[in-house]
Amino acid sequence: MDLSFQPPRIYTVSALTAEIKSLLEEEFDFVWVEGEISNFASPASGHYYMSLKDEKTQIRAVMFKIQAHYLKFIPEDGMKVIVRGRIGVYEPRGEYQIILDYLEPLGVGALAAAFEQVKKKLSLEGLFDEDKKRPIPFLPKRIAVITSPTGAAVRDFLRISYRRMPNLDVTIAPVRVQGDEAAGDIVEALDMVNRELDVDVIVLTRGGGSLEDLWPFNQEEVAYAIRRSSIPVVSAVGHEVDLTISDLAADLRAPTPSGAAELIVREKEGLERDLRNLSSRLEIAAHSIMDRIRDRVKNISSRIRDPRRNLADTWLRLDEIYNRILKTGKICINNNLKHLKAVNETLILNSPSHTITMLSQELAFHNRSLIQVIKGSLDRKKGDIRSMRDRLDSLSPFSILKRGYSITRKLPEMNIVKDSNQVKANDEVNILLARGNIDCMVKKKVGSKQG
Repeated sequence: MDLSFQPPRIYTVSALTAEIKSLLEEEFDFVWVEGEISNFASPASGHYYMSLKDEKTQIRAVMFKIQAHYLKFIPEDGMKVIVRGRIGVYEPRGEYQIILDYLEPLGVGALAAAFEQVKKKLSLEGLFDEDKKRPIPFLPKRIAVITSPTGAAVRDFLRISYRRMPNLDVTIAPVRVQGDEAAGDIVEALDMVNRELDVDVIVLTRGGGSLEDLWPFNQEEVAYAIRRSSIPVVSAVGHEVDLTISDLAADLRAPTPSGAAELIVREKEGLERDLRNLSSRLEIAAHSIMDRIRDRVKNISSRIRDPRRNLADTWLRLDEIYNRILKTGKICINNNLKHLKAVNETLILNSPSHTITMLSQELAFHNRSLIQVIKGSLDRKKGDIRSMRDRLDSLSPFSILKRGYSITRKLPEMNIVKDSNQVKANDEVNILLARGNIDCMVKKKVGSKQG
């Protein structure tokens, strides 16, 4: 019996991860997964990063830029989707994920989801607001039609337009209305018509088709070009049940190409019939107004008096008013003369020259009084100064020196000596006299008596 011990195999982290990667990628080549998107991110690289989750767990997923380019919509958090991809392991982090090559909203097609996304975005930007819609001319003379030149839509539009208004000027701007390049053609045609053609209205149209066939008319750039147009735009795309972004952005939506012709092109015969009816009604109304005016003139003329009587009364009233004005004027003039005379007398009595003379005399008196007061004050101040000077002189130590006293100061500190104990033999002292000073040396000191 072999009882030899077999040691366990020990992996490095890299080796274990590589083996797990190999097993997963071989076992799960391509898988379909249903789940809800969360933690969606789209960095500048253009790749889509997200997590797919259900009620119990979640798994990371990535769709690289090459595959993401073909999506008609942008994934969002909370969107339920069905995806297809292969299982991959990102070895630096030891994480497994699904590398996606297909993604579709659950329960609704990708194009329908993309349509709702574009519709929501442009609605928030205000492109569909009714207050931005431009009115369609009542009777356009020149129309530009942007459509395929070989489709049934342009034939239906032209047939009905020329039947309703034979002398209408219609210009066809040919574009592709299906495929990846169609949206660019439509935008370029809209800009060209605005830039180069003198038309009253633009019709953007094509016949019916699937949502994928009509997809060029659901592009954001087409909606922006419609709102950028300075010429009103009518959108007539597909059948009445079809609704496109261009329908929402246009100034008027027509259910079909034929409906667009009926909405914007008035029927010539109907217009002529309406004009005849209006002319007849206008003539009848004019006759009726003239009859009423004639009756009113007769009624007024019967009540008018002879104008000569009114003229005579007016002359009499004018003479009466003239006399009243003259009388009133004379009274006003006399009153004003009396008032001026009283004012003149008051001015003479209150002549400013008299007031100036009185004020000048008063000013001279005050001037003399002020000079005397100032002079007396100055004399008193001078006496005070002399008295203070005399007192200062009497208290000055120099005055005491003049009476025979002196001040002794010890050298070199120049401290004043008040007591013989402050110096000793051979100390140098300076004696300040009334005139000059003397440097001396102490030879002997006599002790002071305590007072």
